[in-house]
Amino acid sequence: MKKSISLLLAVLMILTLAACGGAPAQSTAAPTDAGKTVYTVGICNFVDDASLNQIIANIRARLDELSTDEVGFTVLEDNCNLDANVMNQIIANFLAQKVDLMVGVATPVALGMQAATEDNPVPVVFAAVSDPVGAKLVASLDAPGANLTGTSDYLDTNAVMNLIFAADPDADCIGLLYNMSEDSSTAPIKAAKEYLEQKGVQVVERTGTTVDEVMLAAEALVKDGVDAVFTPTDNTIMTAELAIYETLAEAGIPHYTGADSFALNGAFLGYGVDYANLGVETADMIAEILLEGKDPGTVPVRTFDNGTATVNTEICEKLGLDYDKLAETFAPFCTKVQPITTAESFDDLK
Repeated sequence: MKKSISLLLAVLMILTLAACGGAPAQSTAAPTDAGKTVYTVGICNFVDDASLNQIIANIRARLDELSTDEVGFTVLEDNCNLDANVMNQIIANFLAQKVDLMVGVATPVALGMQAATEDNPVPVVFAAVSDPVGAKLVASLDAPGANLTGTSDYLDTNAVMNLIFAADPDADCIGLLYNMSEDSSTAPIKAAKEYLEQKGVQVVERTGTTVDEVMLAAEALVKDGVDAVFTPTDNTIMTAELAIYETLAEAGIPHYTGADSFALNGAFLGYGVDYANLGVETADMIAEILLEGKDPGTVPVRTFDNGTATVNTEICEKLGLDYDKLAETFAPFCTKVQPITTAESFDDLK
């Protein structure tokens, strides 16, 4: 009996000491029965469009490549389709599921994740944010300074303007088509207006927040008699491109845009970053944070050469232009000129 009581007291003492010492902090990464550590990554997409979908597909593929017998990744993916309330719920769900890291695709999602993690240590990696500093996501590109970092699809607006006037030196009225509420459009639209005003070219602005409004805006630009239309990396216009490209092409108006996905969906030209590569680089940053233990606030934002001009050859023909001659004309202003044909997604071209 005395031995039993002594044993019981010893056990109680050990438990008490363990409680006083506290349990060590543990990663939410789950070890499997085979001893493999699996990290959970929650990805929220802003809208279903070709460029953003391409980013996510390449994040997934790259994380698969980085997986080993010792470590792997589980990816939870959702899409808020431009709805802020849905976006916030998706982010809340990720936090409730104790994901190890969140990925915000496009500026609005990155901002939502930033707000949701102010008092939460879950790191955030954003993708395809055009102006991380201007959006106040990071203190600087070299030193983000908070619990997030990521990849930027910054657009060199002047380079696109140069292409417009290389193709049509006599153009004297340019239309700007965008969504006023999109952060990704703010800086490039400002830059475009400054460029055109200095050149003495008339500027016509048309905006929309829905596909129907964008369609009306495109029709208005035709009536305005613009010589060309410029759209930056604007997700709202991207989702409407399939609904407006014929309107502009039939009117003989080339649509110059800030991503190859626009050209895929029928715009005359898309100029910008390689979104497939951007997805790969985003995945590499995820691995640096989860596998190497890097602090997101010290990992520089990655930017890319956006000198690739993607020309839709079908629209080129409809506008009465010769692709080979255009490629020669554009060559001095680009690192690469490449053709594409109209499709809904990049998978349809394979």
